[in-house]
Amino acid sequence: MLAVGFTNRNISELVELGVLEKIAHGRYWMVHTETHKRKDYKAVEVGMVNPEAIICTDSACYYHGLIDVEPEILSIATKRTDRHKMEMNFRVKRHYFSEKTFDEDYSIRTTNQGNYKIYNVERSVCDCIRFRDDIEKDIFELVIYNYKKREEKQLERLKAYARRMRVEKKVEDVLYGK
Repeated sequence: MLAVGFTNRNISELVELGVLEKIAHGRYWMVHTETHKRKDYKAVEVGMVNPEAIICTDSACYYHGLIDVEPEILSIATKRTDRHKMEMNFRVKRHYFSEKTFDEDYSIRTTNQGNYKIYNVERSVCDCIRFRDDIEKDIFELVIYNYKKREEKQLERLKAYARRMRVEKKVEDVLYGK
């Protein structure tokens, strides 16, 4: 907006008038009464604030369709060394990952409002099992129930991923009640 001639004062006035909604420093949504934010707007906003952050655990499961209700707190993964401020207009739970495992098994979702990173479904389920104490019990159970309904081939991918992440025993205990 600055590049096309708006001043900081103009932008502040537009926020006060409700024409713009501030996301983070230098990032705004245009507010339209006839349009609504995307279902994944929170993920898009996280991608704007910290392009290296990755949507993970129960939040990733929501975006992958394993649960129908969006978790109250958006779960994101960052590297242990990442010190970006993540002050959002919604609650965020930050999970810190080692450099070694952080960049594995994610994809980039591209939208017309911005891009964001999200872990694949198998990694997200494994991470839900690893961080199950941080997730509401009913959401956790729904993630596991819905994942178990999937094809056997996908269960094999989950087991393979769990082996790589060294959480195979925990995953088997949750999936098969051992």
